[in-house]
Amino acid sequence: MPPLLPCRAALLQCLRTPVQRVPRAAFLASQRQRRAASTKHPKGFTPPTNDDLEELRERTIEFARREITFDVAQATDHNNEFPNDMWQKMGEAGFLGITADEDYGGVAFGYQAHCVVMEELSRASGSIGLSYAAHSQLCVNQLQLNGTDEQKTKFLPGLTSGEQIGGLAMSEHNAGSDVVSMKTTAKEVDGGYVLNGHKMWITNGPDAHTIIVYAKTDPSAGSKGITAFIVDTSTRGFSCARKLDKLGMRGSNTGEIIIENVFVPTENILGPVNRGVRVLMEGLDLERLVLSAGPLGLMKAALDTTLPYVHERKQFGEPLAHYQFVQGKLADMYTKYRASSAFTYSVARAVDESHDNPSIRTQDCAGAILYAAERATECGMDAIQCLGGMGYMNEMAAGRIMRDAKLYEIGAGTSEVRKLVIGRAFNREFGTR
Repeated sequence: MPPLLPCRAALLQCLRTPVQRVPRAAFLASQRQRRAASTKHPKGFTPPTNDDLEELRERTIEFARREITFDVAQATDHNNEFPNDMWQKMGEAGFLGITADEDYGGVAFGYQAHCVVMEELSRASGSIGLSYAAHSQLCVNQLQLNGTDEQKTKFLPGLTSGEQIGGLAMSEHNAGSDVVSMKTTAKEVDGGYVLNGHKMWITNGPDAHTIIVYAKTDPSAGSKGITAFIVDTSTRGFSCARKLDKLGMRGSNTGEIIIENVFVPTENILGPVNRGVRVLMEGLDLERLVLSAGPLGLMKAALDTTLPYVHERKQFGEPLAHYQFVQGKLADMYTKYRASSAFTYSVARAVDESHDNPSIRTQDCAGAILYAAERATECGMDAIQCLGGMGYMNEMAAGRIMRDAKLYEIGAGTSEVRKLVIGRAFNREFGTR
């Protein structure tokens, strides 16, 4: 395999589609015409082939082997510090703008590709994978889906290059699953809005330069009075009160955000005023889909850690892998990974292939992360058990994998909320809600 080429050119080369035989200008014009009604994919998007995705996977694995070594992953976890030079490295590799338009520094790929990168980065380090998703999906993709041309021109080039770090601030102390009960407010003034409030559990919060913040512009209107804002974190009144000390995903820096009289100009409103919930929901299903690839990477990491150990470690004169109890755990781990992978990528493929008129089923996106997250925690526990005493030692990756996996049953909507979401989707489908 050739070495990873600089910048996004390496990823752009992965997309080898027959339609590129026509002149590029004519090709792009036809693509813009074909998908005029779609807001889910970048301009000029065509679904990648299996070969395209496999080449992308190989390049991501190569990047991870070179840049996210075992020592880097362990240090990120043990020191609870993100390696900040990783942002520009990921930007140079083309990973930060997977779903963004080429006009703004993206590579115009879709959600299958985003899942591939998310999976392989998470396989190397769950923490780095999570911060990557908060940047590339929760921030960059939200801007791609809902931003104006001026907003994309202003914010996306720095975010896709890794010069700027992005995040999203929605949750609060008393508004986690019940996001509509948020207390952060935005009061209209000349030229924009003044925001006040607190946000909690914000991934990349301590480091971000650009954060999409949700606030109530009409507190009396409930879900119909929330607006999304693009906030420059250097603005006076915006601060990170503290970096949080977590059980897992350590080094994926997470913060409590204080917003005191933060002025946001009108041009930084993301989407229509009082339609922030629409902006939120516009990306929520896709967020669940891409995040479901994080547990896939952790399941692969659990197998990476367990399989060599049980074939080398002997007890009673036999490798552990020769014992049926251990074989049963290996079979379960592998099957859980394969089933979860099939679920996630089938949903991502359906979204990509319907790009002219995107077919995004809430129950499929919520189901993919619900299933993968729970299976990943189980695989992490099995890895610890197979490694025995060594599995309980922090010098091994098994404990880190298990702790990281548990986050996916809590963050971005708990498993219980995902089940409610799936049930309500069926109620809507059958016209009873």
